[in-house]
Amino acid sequence: MIWILFLGTMAFSLWAMWRVKAVYQRYSRGVVRSGLTGGAVAAEILRHTGIRDVDIIVGEGVLGDHYDPIHKRLVLSPDNYHGRSPAALGIAAHECGHAIQHARAYAPLQLRMAAVGITTYANHVVTFLPLLGMVTGLVTPVAGAFFMSVAWGVIMLFNLVTLPVEFDASRRAKAVLADLNLIVPGEEAIGVKRVLDAAAWTYVAAFITSLAYFLWHLLPLLSGGGRSRD
Repeated sequence: MIWILFLGTMAFSLWAMWRVKAVYQRYSRGVVRSGLTGGAVAAEILRHTGIRDVDIIVGEGVLGDHYDPIHKRLVLSPDNYHGRSPAALGIAAHECGHAIQHARAYAPLQLRMAAVGITTYANHVVTFLPLLGMVTGLVTPVAGAFFMSVAWGVIMLFNLVTLPVEFDASRRAKAVLADLNLIVPGEEAIGVKRVLDAAAWTYVAAFITSLAYFLWHLLPLLSGGGRSRD
């Protein structure tokens, strides 16, 4: 059963990642009618929403775009910073959506930021506790199942909170691009929507994976089985 769970969740995650890349590549071709780059669109959105304290910088790699709330930096990959495609504008606007959430004290984002520390520890637990148990034999099956279920529960809740954060950022992105006439109805708007919708599946996959592992370790404890599944 553990192999079915592992292979099933991995297949779903790989499918979600493949879909993002495939849709992104499709809508990275061509130039939007406005001729603006992703970096220019991000600057216009931040200006329009009154956000003056967020820097827009060029990051490294492909699809490494993110908003850094600690340093208040909006990091765009080179292709999206300089790109003029619907995909580049959509992703730039999505990251601006996170900056807007931060400026407006959007509750799910605040909760997600507060949970980063404990989630990091939980990731360490699910990575190293099984190895510790196998190598030392100091972790009993019941204790292992308990700590693994707690750690996966933390990760699952973090991924659950991430869903409204990401979906809301995409909603804001689509709305502000349309309101500022940065994209035109038709193929451009469809491209932005499909890129952002595809990206959302990666967060759904992460949540389903963490939920599955959480239940895998928790259910034996609730049923009194006490058998370690790590």
